[in-house]
Amino acid sequence: MGDKANAHPGAAGRAASADHPASVRNVVLVGHSGSGKTTLVEALALTAGAVNRAGRVEDGTAVSDYDEIEHRQQRSVQLSLVPVEWGGFKINLLDTPGYADFVGELRAGLRAADAALFVVSAADGVDGATRMVWEECAAVGMPRAIVVTHLESARADFTEMTRTCAEAFGADDPDAVLPLYLPLHGEQGPDGHAPVTGLIGLLSQRIFDYASGERKESEPGPDQLPLIEEARNKLIEGIIAESEDESLMDRYLGGEEIDFKTLVDDLERAVARGIFHPVLAAAPAAEGARQGIGTVELLELITGGFPTPLEHPAPAVTTPGGAARPALACDPAGPLAAEVVKTASDPYVGRISLVRVFSGTLHPDQTVHVSGHGLADRGHEDHDVDERVGALSSPFGKQQRTLTRCVAGDLACVAKLSRAETGDTLSGKDDPLLMEPWDMPDPLLPLAIQAHSKADEDKLSQGLSRLVAEDPTMRLEQNQDTHQVVLWCLGEAHADVALERLRSRYGVQVDVVAHKVSLRETFAGRSAGRGRHVKQSGGHGQYAICEIEVEPLPGGSGIEFVDKVVGGAVPRQFIPSVEKGVRAQATRGVAAGYALIDVRVTLLDGKAHSVDSSDAAFQTAGALALREAAAGARIHLLEPVAEVQVLVGDDHVGAVLSDLSGRRGRVVGTEQAPGGRTLVRAEVPEIEIGRYAVDLRSLSQGTARFSRSYARHEPMPPQLSEKIREQAQDTA
Repeated sequence: MGDKANAHPGAAGRAASADHPASVRNVVLVGHSGSGKTTLVEALALTAGAVNRAGRVEDGTAVSDYDEIEHRQQRSVQLSLVPVEWGGFKINLLDTPGYADFVGELRAGLRAADAALFVVSAADGVDGATRMVWEECAAVGMPRAIVVTHLESARADFTEMTRTCAEAFGADDPDAVLPLYLPLHGEQGPDGHAPVTGLIGLLSQRIFDYASGERKESEPGPDQLPLIEEARNKLIEGIIAESEDESLMDRYLGGEEIDFKTLVDDLERAVARGIFHPVLAAAPAAEGARQGIGTVELLELITGGFPTPLEHPAPAVTTPGGAARPALACDPAGPLAAEVVKTASDPYVGRISLVRVFSGTLHPDQTVHVSGHGLADRGHEDHDVDERVGALSSPFGKQQRTLTRCVAGDLACVAKLSRAETGDTLSGKDDPLLMEPWDMPDPLLPLAIQAHSKADEDKLSQGLSRLVAEDPTMRLEQNQDTHQVVLWCLGEAHADVALERLRSRYGVQVDVVAHKVSLRETFAGRSAGRGRHVKQSGGHGQYAICEIEVEPLPGGSGIEFVDKVVGGAVPRQFIPSVEKGVRAQATRGVAAGYALIDVRVTLLDGKAHSVDSSDAAFQTAGALALREAAAGARIHLLEPVAEVQVLVGDDHVGAVLSDLSGRRGRVVGTEQAPGGRTLVRAEVPEIEIGRYAVDLRSLSQGTARFSRSYARHEPMPPQLSEKIREQAQDTA
């Protein structure tokens, strides 16, 4: 690792295909917005020789910079891949957004990676959302390490930050979260702050000084040895405690000096198994410097301690029809099984798919089978088609560097997959496979939109389909009740990016309108109505009279039509016409324009004419009868009520309960959940939780999650009902 004697140089500017999974490392960077992930990626690329000292590739763009929206918003909004080479290894660095609205990009990065670097700012600490991602990684045994950034901040305290990380990430075993290095400080400045100029290796007891802009190694001075000893002993004990060699602890406690190579080998094995989590320090390179502080050490940790794709189990697979298939092995000669982890659109190349190959080898111009992906409810159609792969490439800034192949364990960009979307499986056309999908957050913030002009209306459908093809965390709804087009998003920033992409990438201007919920109407009590449709205008006239009674039914009953006509007052052939007219009027509503439900309509009597009665006349009479019955009755407006489950930290339970009460919510139960959290179950009117995704994040500092599902419709409070009726009359 970083304590090894010689650093391995990188390969400047190359993007060679990996020859074997053992030479690949796939690493996702995780951390809150502003923690320094992108800066760290650029510093690693500089140290590996992939970019120049200005952090730029040959075309002058930043290595991790290829989205115009990120320029304008000054934050990462999507997953980006930066491949570098170090010591004969290809390292795929997956930089993820830190903002909660783009957690779908983070989940995609976790799917594509074999290990995670948690980037923590020494100035800001560890937030709750980062803790939750750590728990997700722990649940699947993903190897993790921690990088402390922003050491140049006057508030930075590496020792305190290490203790904070041990508390936040080492709940089960704090001694499994320990530093490998201590910062080396230079002279104090006028403000009393001593800048970090290098690192002290605890295992090797060596100084790695970056003050000159180059990494220089030396022996520690006598005054530095006491600083090392306590931290070094604790680190050795932590490594030995996780060692597979149970005799090591006895030997160490017996006073034996464990040799350096044994410690490093055990450390690397413990990190790769996901049971030990080293803490490192990193700082960007100073102007004119060739290496950032800690970047060499970090690259050596990645290549020496993080697992190869051979050690990471592939997702479970079935046939597209659901038949079980044996587990995949990470074998370049095995059956092809790859997954689209990200979809983007390039104005010149078209759709580009970032693909992780789990088995087999992917070649340019190969015909593959596209299967997926179980998200039809979000506007993503399922696929079961053959497609021809275009060119394979490796992204580098805005460049795409051509690859000749992509072996199992590696990642590549694929051009011209017109049907494949994020989450889809690519496999051999003669041996189709379907991978188990990864967990996607449910979008719970509605954004109702309409085309700005007729020209935009013509382009809207295609623009929306391309937008949701890129982002499986977005759901497209064409609401049949409200006749609105609704994009369901993860938050306001997610919605803003969707609108910006529609405008700038697909040339569609839309207007945001108020989101409507699907209200209903019903009768509060019995009522009667008479429908009379009689017109004489020469020739055949129109004649139909019917009398009905309407009574309310229990919720969920729908519309029930009963015929109690006697003596042929309404001829048998026209009774279905009355029913058709009643149901048509019920669909249009009788009070505020919302569908009528849960009533029984009984046809009691009527009159017909031997010449002038007709199907159309009795349909009209049935509708008029229902409207007259409604005019003489009290009509309830029914609102949809959702079952809401909120998983929230115990510290925020009181705030959540109070907020739910203010939304007319009824709490139906609470129960303790693991990790110091509480599950709150409540029933809340849907009209009150349109912005709950945003408000809950604010209430809980980004740590709570919620889900919702339709429960039933029930009467609205009279004052709200009256307000909605008045609005309906004003717009009529």
